[in-house]
Amino acid sequence: MSADAAGRATAEGAGARALRFDVLTLFPGMFSGPLDESILKRARDAALIDIHLHDLRSWATDRHRTVDDYPFGGGAGMVMKPEPLFAAIEAIQAEAEPAATVVLLTPQGRRLDHALVGELVALPRMLLVCGRYEGVDERVREHAIDVEVSVGDVVLSGGELPAMLLIDAVARRVPGVLGGDASLAEESFEGGLLEYPQYTRPAEYRGWGVPEILLSGDHGKVAAWRRRQRLLRTLARRPDLFAEADLTAAEREWVAAARLDASGGRALD
Repeated sequence: MSADAAGRATAEGAGARALRFDVLTLFPGMFSGPLDESILKRARDAALIDIHLHDLRSWATDRHRTVDDYPFGGGAGMVMKPEPLFAAIEAIQAEAEPAATVVLLTPQGRRLDHALVGELVALPRMLLVCGRYEGVDERVREHAIDVEVSVGDVVLSGGELPAMLLIDAVARRVPGVLGGDASLAEESFEGGLLEYPQYTRPAEYRGWGVPEILLSGDHGKVAAWRRRQRLLRTLARRPDLFAEADLTAAEREWVAAARLDASGGRALD
């Protein structure tokens, strides 16, 4: 069973149970805007997803609510202490069943991509740990984390923005969040290809027209045009995706020929 199918089966089998996200962060206020608007708000209102924010400082034990300290061995920056992190993760795990898969947002993690989102949406519950400073004590990484996820080869101020990206990417794959599977069927990365160009009214704007085939009413020709455009756009912008793309034999031959044509300087058909 594919990850997408597993996710749908999990959601259907759970009945009214929502996909639950627990977020452990030093800055829960950062989430109030993105989680309370648009698709995520509608998904929460419809009980398709459930999001709980937890302030890590609630598990600090001193009067200053300290959650970080200097690194052993010296060096710049501070490291998030193990005591509040372990205490928080264990307490949050005890709040609900089933146990959450604990995800650390870190530049060192697995890249968040279409395949990983398909795996995550099959989970019933995730606990997202938002790192800060120079990162978390390595003992947390070794003994409390199940999955490490990166949103790209870039260093951000903390794991909060990556956590929001992950929630959005996963939530929109939950059955019912977008209102139907058709919204997902031809998005970028679905089937390993980028999405085709999109146009809307007016049919002509500032002298720039819409491709005539899209105005033809011939659904078969439109579908074929869109498929070819997905191949062309992927070839031009992300040819690496073809290694895992879901292509027919004829399409693979066309892509191979197009690459030869491009390298030889001849125009593509």
